[in-house]
Amino acid sequence: MRLLLVEDDDAIADPLVRGLRREGFDVERVATGTAAVTASTNGVDLVLLDLGLPDIDGYEVCRRIRARSTLPIIVITARGDEVDRVIGLELGADDYVVKPFGFRELVARIRAVTRRADRDAPPETGLLVHGPIEVDPRTRRVRVHGAEVPLTRKEFDLLLLLARDPGATCTRQHILEEVWDAHWYGPTKTLDVHIAALRKKLGEPDLIETVRGVGFRLAEAGAIGADRR
Repeated sequence: MRLLLVEDDDAIADPLVRGLRREGFDVERVATGTAAVTASTNGVDLVLLDLGLPDIDGYEVCRRIRARSTLPIIVITARGDEVDRVIGLELGADDYVVKPFGFRELVARIRAVTRRADRDAPPETGLLVHGPIEVDPRTRRVRVHGAEVPLTRKEFDLLLLLARDPGATCTRQHILEEVWDAHWYGPTKTLDVHIAALRKKLGEPDLIETVRGVGFRLAEAGAIGADRR
């Protein structure tokens, strides 16, 4: 498996490259955003992307890569605020790891993201319609009031899971196991960040309900947007 590490700090990059290679990964390291955009087309399987780069902001790098590819991207950064996480995920990152992080956690997340990206289960074919939302599992497209809404891989998988059984509550653990990995290692905060990003993109904040202490569910179709009518 070939990784592209985008990190301009040698003190962080050098030991990380050595550690990842010991784990069996083929690692290419670049130090600028421009080089990252170019290198992302050279047959890599996943990008580890730092946001604080000397030439192009990491967010812009993420946007450029995602505009032409579904290549999995894990953002690695010291920016831990929720707004930064949401921005990164909205631009197409598949996961977000905040420095300092445990090396074993990073390796687990790399493997979890790639397992999700590479799974070869046959696609569903039936269109799922819920209120103004249409989810097409075959084409992996989502429309709201007829307008297509671009989602990241994780956002689509999350919405699809909820849309398969509207009104039923999916526990946090079940969502993490289905959308991330059966042996998820790491904080569940990433789920909340993805939910926030998904709600914003869909433009229907009432669509995904929080069941406090349990998980999430799709609201009844008649309740979507009811408070705005």
